[in-house]
Amino acid sequence: MLSLLQTKLGRFRILAFLEGLSFLTILFVTMPLKYLYQNPEPNKIVGLVHGLLFLLYLVELFQVKMEYQWKLKKTFYAALASVLPFGTFVAEKYLYLKPDHDESENLK
Repeated sequence: MLSLLQTKLGRFRILAFLEGLSFLTILFVTMPLKYLYQNPEPNKIVGLVHGLLFLLYLVELFQVKMEYQWKLKKTFYAALASVLPFGTFVAEKYLYLKPDHDESENLK
């Protein structure tokens, strides 16, 4: 875990995990609380945290794109992953951990 903090991509991967986790928390915990049990407070709090994580994710995504010279298509898929349930977890395997030489084969 500490080795992830050493690189921009590692820190981005941690942020992607947290952003994905907050999104799933909204979908499967706080939204049911809000609409089934008329308790909107958890949704407000988790929604705020998720919104901040989402914005940080986008900022870090473009910094990673520049530093690692990601192609536009890979960057687009990483951005798309942040708005799909479980997307950042799938992106971990198929985007963030892929070496650059594999990128040209799989993302053309």
